[in-house]
Amino acid sequence: MGIAQEFKAFAMRGNVVDMAVGIIIGGAFGKIVSSLVNDVIMPPIGVFLGGVDFSNLVLTLKDASGDAPAVTINYGVFINTVLDFLIVAFAIFMMIKLMNAAKKKEEAAPAPPPAPSKQEVLLTEIRDALRSR
Repeated sequence: MGIAQEFKAFAMRGNVVDMAVGIIIGGAFGKIVSSLVNDVIMPPIGVFLGGVDFSNLVLTLKDASGDAPAVTINYGVFINTVLDFLIVAFAIFMMIKLMNAAKKKEEAAPAPPPAPSKQEVLLTEIRDALRSR
């Protein structure tokens, strides 16, 4: 089997395709959450705290000199990133919780009895025929 055929067999397995879809959707979801935090949640919090823009909160370790930029610790951006993470983690938690609840309902529902085999059907017919005599 050639490399191309092996790769095709690997890539077409269900788990790999599911993982790829999850990664793509996760990336898009991450962008949505970042926009939610940066553009919707943080501005009102900043106004509530006296007009603070969290993306501009920095601790300057060394001022800029000449062509060298200032050395800063951008803790405001870190706060935004932590909020992004918390929102994504909560959304994933809720999605898994819903999936587990659905799985429990599926497991709790009794399975229908299996259909009788051909032999059981034939024996039942014979029994019924003998009773009717």
